[in-house]
Amino acid sequence: MPAPRAAVKDKWKMKKWYTIVAPPVFGEVPLGTTPSDNPLKLIGRVIETTLYDLTGDFTLVHVHLFFQVIKIIGDKCITRFKGHELARDYMRSIVRRRSSKVQGIFNVQTKDGYGLRITAVVLTSYRCKSSQKRAIRKIMKEIIEKRASEMTLGELIKAMIFGKLSSEIFAQAKKIYPLRKVEIYKSKLLTIPTPKGPKPAVVVSPLMLKGKEAEEIIREVIVQEEKA
Repeated sequence: MPAPRAAVKDKWKMKKWYTIVAPPVFGEVPLGTTPSDNPLKLIGRVIETTLYDLTGDFTLVHVHLFFQVIKIIGDKCITRFKGHELARDYMRSIVRRRSSKVQGIFNVQTKDGYGLRITAVVLTSYRCKSSQKRAIRKIMKEIIEKRASEMTLGELIKAMIFGKLSSEIFAQAKKIYPLRKVEIYKSKLLTIPTPKGPKPAVVVSPLMLKGKEAEEIIREVIVQEEKA
C-alpha cells in the first residue's frame, strides 16, 4: 500500500491580519491591512500612499508619502515618516520652455533632532541669469535651514507637504526674479535622535540578525498589548 501523505498545512489560515496606521502627525489613521504569519516580517516594510488618500483633497493627489513600519503593537503596525516625493508627471507638467529651473538639495536638522534631506525646486517665469539662480538658491537654503531648526519633525512635515515652506520661499525669492512656482519636491529622513546621539533612520528586520542583537530588537519592536 502507498505510504499515507503528510497533512498539508494551509499557510494562509496561519496568517494574522494587521492594520497599518499612519504616524501621529497624520492622526494615526488606518492606511490598510496586511496578512502575515510572523509579525517580524512586517518590520521595515515601506508603505506608499498619497496626501489625497489621507485628506480627501483631490488637489493633493500628486503628493506621494512613504511610511515605514517600525513596531508592532498587538495587531497594529506602527509607522514612521520616511519621506515624500511629488509625482513625476506633475513635475513635468509645471516645467515650461524659455524659463529656468533652480533646484537645491539641503541637509537639515529639526528642533527635536531629526535629520532630513530636502529637495526644493523654483521655476521662474522667464530665463534668468546664473547670478540670479545663485541668489535664489541662497534664499532657499537660508529659509529651509532656518525653519527646520525651529520646527519639530511633525511641524516640518506639514510645512513641506501643505505648502507653507514653498510659499515663504516664493515670497522672498520673487524679489530677485519673477517666479511661477515653488515646490518642495522631495524629502528623505536621514537620521533619528537616540539617547546615544543621532543614528541612521534605517529599519533593520530582526530576521536578518542573530543572537542577543536580534533579541534586543525583537523586544523593542514587538509589543503584545498596547500599554495603558
